[in-house]
Amino acid sequence: MKKPDFSNLKAIYINCTLKKSPQKSHTSTLIQVSKEIMGKENVSVEEIRLIDHDVATGVYPDMTEHGWENDEWPALFEKIMDADILVVGTPIWLGEKSSICQKLIERLYAMSGKTNEKGQYVFYGKVGGSIITGNEDGVKHCAMGILYSLQHVGYSIPPQADCGWIGEVGPGPSYGDTEWKGEKKQPPVGFDSSFTNRNTTFMTYNLLHLANTIKQQKGYSNYGNSREKWDDGSRWEFENPEYRKKK
Repeated sequence: MKKPDFSNLKAIYINCTLKKSPQKSHTSTLIQVSKEIMGKENVSVEEIRLIDHDVATGVYPDMTEHGWENDEWPALFEKIMDADILVVGTPIWLGEKSSICQKLIERLYAMSGKTNEKGQYVFYGKVGGSIITGNEDGVKHCAMGILYSLQHVGYSIPPQADCGWIGEVGPGPSYGDTEWKGEKKQPPVGFDSSFTNRNTTFMTYNLLHLANTIKQQKGYSNYGNSREKWDDGSRWEFENPEYRKKK
């Protein structure tokens, strides 16, 4: 089989850790596994730690127009829109995605009413996935919420679009730790998890395959899904049942 060429793709990873740089982020450690695969496939990759940026809370495109003094979101949104793939990374806290991750989702939602050149919602044609780390159950629960939110605003979600690692229930070492309570860990915690390594690899390539396919076909046809055309009166094959009864 001929090896696919992914070199025309761009991916952005947004790490929703609660730790500001340069503190170690265990989520970033797992993100790095996926990033390295993409790098070897000649994909342009960038990672952003959202907490390092002055992003306002809210559901409007620019919160400086709604009482906030500063808001870096509009500039970050340009980076997100420049990428074909968005991967959301988050730790698990109390069984849920982080508060920073929820802020990201709300700000993505704020942009979802914008449209592209086809009159479709602006995230149509872009691909999304998630990376989760933690020391308690919740990988699938967090991924469900993140991937639902991404597809709701317009992202396309491939098969196996999530990966993660969790340790034992309760306090313990986190992904990538090399020491815990004075005990050296070699290899680093989680690095030898076949389940995590496999799912991270499959997720990464599935994101690449779907993004590549969509890009080659120049996005989705706007037949039946253009907000602009709907507002102009197009209804394609839709017919209101109540109207049909009156005919």
